[in-house]
Amino acid sequence: MSIVFKALSDPTRRRVLELLKERPMNAGELSDQFGFSKSTMSAHFAVLREANLVASEKHGKAVIYQLNVSVLEDALLGFAQIFGWELQDRQEADPKNSNQEVIEK
Repeated sequence: MSIVFKALSDPTRRRVLELLKERPMNAGELSDQFGFSKSTMSAHFAVLREANLVASEKHGKAVIYQLNVSVLEDALLGFAQIFGWELQDRQEADPKNSNQEVIEK
């Protein structure tokens, strides 16, 4: 879990995840959103892959990145449990809202 939080500690990597939430993107599309060199972005992508927060697949010369939501969810659930919180599906209380909320025990 600590590797996931290390990856999430950087605002650039969090922004990459936000962008990937919308759709899979190639490395060039992602890099264009930042003012960093390709090698800097490559290092950020490596950290995200190591934490398994993103999956990458090579298509010709392009590398396509996709968000791995389940790893992020597992890390957040584990973190909440450390503090004795449990997630309750809001839909149970309000069917119009399908998000989850943290309930402190």
